[in-house]
Amino acid sequence: MDKELLKSVLKDQKNDVLNYQIMPRPAYQTGDDMNYVFVGVRRAGKSYVLYQHIRNLIEQHIPWSEILYLDFEDNRFDTFNSEDFNKLIECHIEMYGQEPHYIFLDEVQNISSWEKFVRRLADTKHRVYITGSNAKMLSSEFLTILGGRYLEKDVYPYDFREYISAKGLTYNALTRYDTKDMSIIRKAYNDYLHEGGLPETLPLDVKRAYLNSTFQKIYLSDIASRNNISNIPALRLMIKKMAESVRQPISYNRLANILSTLGEKMSTSTIVSYVNHTEDAWLVLRLRNIAAALSEKESVCKYYFVDNGILNLFLLSGETALLENMVALQLFRLFGHDKDNDTVFFYNSNGYEVDFYIPEQKWAIQVCYSLHNDDTLKREMTALAKLPKVMECERRTIFTLDEDTFFQDDFGTIEVIPVWKWLLS
Repeated sequence: MDKELLKSVLKDQKNDVLNYQIMPRPAYQTGDDMNYVFVGVRRAGKSYVLYQHIRNLIEQHIPWSEILYLDFEDNRFDTFNSEDFNKLIECHIEMYGQEPHYIFLDEVQNISSWEKFVRRLADTKHRVYITGSNAKMLSSEFLTILGGRYLEKDVYPYDFREYISAKGLTYNALTRYDTKDMSIIRKAYNDYLHEGGLPETLPLDVKRAYLNSTFQKIYLSDIASRNNISNIPALRLMIKKMAESVRQPISYNRLANILSTLGEKMSTSTIVSYVNHTEDAWLVLRLRNIAAALSEKESVCKYYFVDNGILNLFLLSGETALLENMVALQLFRLFGHDKDNDTVFFYNSNGYEVDFYIPEQKWAIQVCYSLHNDDTLKREMTALAKLPKVMECERRTIFTLDEDTFFQDDFGTIEVIPVWKWLLS
């Protein structure tokens, strides 16, 4: 890549960072004694996290001569290759008279052999922050090359607190007693339920077009193109069926059979590959059955979408699915999630199912849009009454759209909490 073009990009992107309006995300603050890899779905706000760190350095009076930022999604990088990484440092020295100490590389996985470059930066005592939209960035192979010199942090779309803060709203202990303030919070809650928390959607009047564009980019570029998938209609149809089944366990065989009946003949092994690629792009997050045998634990899972706005592209009257998806995302934020997730599960055995179970917390959770129907109440209560006989349960919760109460049974209290209240707690 031509060095003069590279310098021009460095200068333009510096101005972008310094002029961009960002909302601080306290959950992604880091210390200055480690290198970081921020991974997550496209447009979840990973770049904002880098901007936040850069602005913090500037507030500490660190000059730009010590900072290098580069976004590899810039279309001027079409000719950039692994041999050009050294030119980055050379160009910075030529522009600012010294080698940078803090280096920020956005979506660096777009360039081959990136991991060798960032390993070398860590070995030479630079402080390095990188982002990527592909979970394979931290596969065992890459982790071996990085040599334990980087700490991974997952970046999710805005949680509800961040969402209302970005909209200029506040919530505290007194808000719930103010009718006007609570009506505004409830409106934001309804919007968040249906539109999700991708940061760039907030100022848009028409969000669906942006969300559809984001989904197209994820499944065409981050899934299909990156993994050389040629059967694009089958991939999209599989994702659609996963969205429609978001609250239910679904097997690889079931997905293959559904697609076959719809005219897309696919082997189970191909479905396994497609699902794995979809996970790698952070579009869906897998949940395993804690009560299942190993083979079933891997092959019959629940899948939640990384943003409600994207999920809602596929649903008609899907409020219950959206509510459960929102709870799943918050649990993943709180307790973590990776391909070997052993922190959050669901329970399905002995003829009943509990939506979520967190072993470390001994916490069982059901999600239900409303308990006003007697049959619905009986179903949710029965499952939570049976689970303590087979799993430790120190806390049992039913999350609803807006109901706030509790019930007693032989094992103690079952709390009923509105999801919005929990998200803001």
